[in-house]
Amino acid sequence: MLPIIQEITSMSEAHSPLPARRVALRQLASLALAGSAGSLLAACSREGGDNKAAAAKSPEAPAVISKAGEKVEFRYPDNPTFDLVYLADQLGYFDGTNTRPKYIGKVAAPQIIPLTGTGEIDFGSRMVPLVISAVASGADIKVVAAGNKTLQDAPHMKYFVRKDSGIRAPKDLEGKTIGINSFGACAEFVTKTFLRQKGVDVTKINFVVIPDDQAEQTLATGNTDLAIIHAPFSGRADHADKLVRLWSDFDLDGGLGGMQPYSAHGKFIREHPESVKDVVTALAKAANWVNEHPEDARQLVSKRINLQLEFVDRYAYVDNLVVTEPPIQYYIDVLEAEGKLAKGKVAAKDIYTNAFNPYAQDRAAAKA
Repeated sequence: MLPIIQEITSMSEAHSPLPARRVALRQLASLALAGSAGSLLAACSREGGDNKAAAAKSPEAPAVISKAGEKVEFRYPDNPTFDLVYLADQLGYFDGTNTRPKYIGKVAAPQIIPLTGTGEIDFGSRMVPLVISAVASGADIKVVAAGNKTLQDAPHMKYFVRKDSGIRAPKDLEGKTIGINSFGACAEFVTKTFLRQKGVDVTKINFVVIPDDQAEQTLATGNTDLAIIHAPFSGRADHADKLVRLWSDFDLDGGLGGMQPYSAHGKFIREHPESVKDVVTALAKAANWVNEHPEDARQLVSKRINLQLEFVDRYAYVDNLVVTEPPIQYYIDVLEAEGKLAKGKVAAKDIYTNAFNPYAQDRAAAKA
């Protein structure tokens, strides 16, 4: 394989007519020249195996096959966040495929799964409980790739209060207002589960929706008493003089509730199975690259969302983005306990498929 600098230059010249893409690739080349070239080679040398035969035999694989060589665009939000679709695009992992993202503009976080469930966008990345609820209500949607994972030094979300608030323990939150980025997802359910375990009456807490990029300021001005902020914006709150971090979601549940997967609309899956494989493969390559080059990834995200580098929190991703059942079952159990889901209505196997992930197929073949 060519060295990473030559590979990036080649991809830029051969596959990237857009000036913005060339700029992004030159930025990455600059990062590599600064000292990452050797390690980048290891990440970009991974190649997913051919999954056609495995997908054809899988009962979860779609029946409709796209025409050979068909150019397929998948509709995706263009949001200011740390996201593998944008990174895969910048890194050139869609080059050499017939599949490309078509960014449709900013989409509010609470609308991503509903719009994916109705097919108005083709892929969406939001938390597992939202997908479970959508499936339970009859939406045509399925998780096709795992997403980020929570580590102690790379949590999915962090909990902040004002230093002068007097809030230091879970019980102190009764009668207070908590800012979350949406209802029905991790910030609500992971928090309520934890607080109940600590003897807190959550009915005495006021939960309000505040976007992550506004949560720090809303807390600092006293409009909320606790802010739950997701990466990458949580890093800025860590540096705020008036705020202090109480916990992360790793402290609350060891990270079990921190996976944010990628889901696709059923019609797109059935009509464009090779494109789904292209997307999942590109995302898995990008995820593995981020895990191996977290600082380079932070630099790319910093430029994308126009956030000072020291404020950009890192992400960690599930290896190869292979979906496992425990993070899904966790939220099924939580939703049932919250009375949001009838017991037994949804099984974990109804929510996801690894049929389009070549790494999962390779692992299954090795076990066989």
